[in-house]
Amino acid sequence: MWHTGPRIPTNLITGFLGSGKTTAILELLKHRPDGERWSVFVNEYGMVSIDDIALDTGASDVQIQELAGGCFCCTTSAMMDTALIHFIRRTKPQRLLIEPSGAGHPAGVIDVLRSPRFAAAIDLRASICLVDPKDFDNSRITSREVFHDQIQMADVVAINFQDKRDPEQTARCRAWVERLDPPKLLVTQTDFGRLEPRWLDLEGTVIRCPRFPDAHPKSIDHDSVPAPTGVAEPIDLSAPSELSEIVSLQQPAAPGAPTRYHNAGNGQAACGWIFHRSDCFDREPLMDMLSRVEPCLRVKGVFRCRDDWWIFNRKGNETSLSRTAYRRDSRVEVISDGTNLDWSALELAILRFCDQA
Repeated sequence: MWHTGPRIPTNLITGFLGSGKTTAILELLKHRPDGERWSVFVNEYGMVSIDDIALDTGASDVQIQELAGGCFCCTTSAMMDTALIHFIRRTKPQRLLIEPSGAGHPAGVIDVLRSPRFAAAIDLRASICLVDPKDFDNSRITSREVFHDQIQMADVVAINFQDKRDPEQTARCRAWVERLDPPKLLVTQTDFGRLEPRWLDLEGTVIRCPRFPDAHPKSIDHDSVPAPTGVAEPIDLSAPSELSEIVSLQQPAAPGAPTRYHNAGNGQAACGWIFHRSDCFDREPLMDMLSRVEPCLRVKGVFRCRDDWWIFNRKGNETSLSRTAYRRDSRVEVISDGTNLDWSALELAILRFCDQA
């Protein structure tokens, strides 16, 4: 038995790409009881880790690990068990939050957490799904079975962005969620990803079966190895050899010559770049260019710019920008809706706004 302490209260924070999961976790971390150790285990569809940078609060009692390069439910499923066990052993959390990829099906993750291997360690509590009501009216998203099952399998559904969406649109989305069976423990509306900590421990969870259990294939085509885990502490390299791929770059980036990573499958294509720390960007024209890349589901990046270091976040046509304390390198991930963009052309476009500091 690898875990002998008390079972760890554990919550899944799910939702489709851009629904506000990372922001919601940051909000929850603000309400963490003083001195209580929380760990956050994040899955990134793309190869380049970004979310762990956004989640880094600097608090010594909060530990973050990201597993990039596909979804827990398929591509990285073979690594998830061992990586999660090592993470729990290393961080010894009193609360564990797990954020699956926005493209991922929650059924496989829930099955792992309820398996005998984790029975003595994990106390699986309420699963919370964030929903952007704008997605409810987007046929490209509602046609995806994963989108439906993320909501179907959640105990709590928080309809996010109520401050930005048409009230009638939000009401229709909520009415649809409230018709699902079995009923949710809670259906609510929020903005800025605000989740109440008490929702994590709502009682009355039931076994929620997916409507589309075969929605996510068990194998996805890749033409690269998994990306490094970013700012998170590396997994113990004395672990089985397959884990060493998670923490190694294919090759170090050189100034003006970023390292590129590709990932494709399940109707999506992604490309990420890691730049040398000396690369410095002209912020306004770069962000303007990234806001117009099409076809595009998601762009996330952290850049060293002439005026500061910035995190750029785009979902659809909506973008946001915030300063960050991260200083290791610049990096960006672009996810398209099943279309392989001309990644070489996009790389050249990004480099047009780059020089060496």
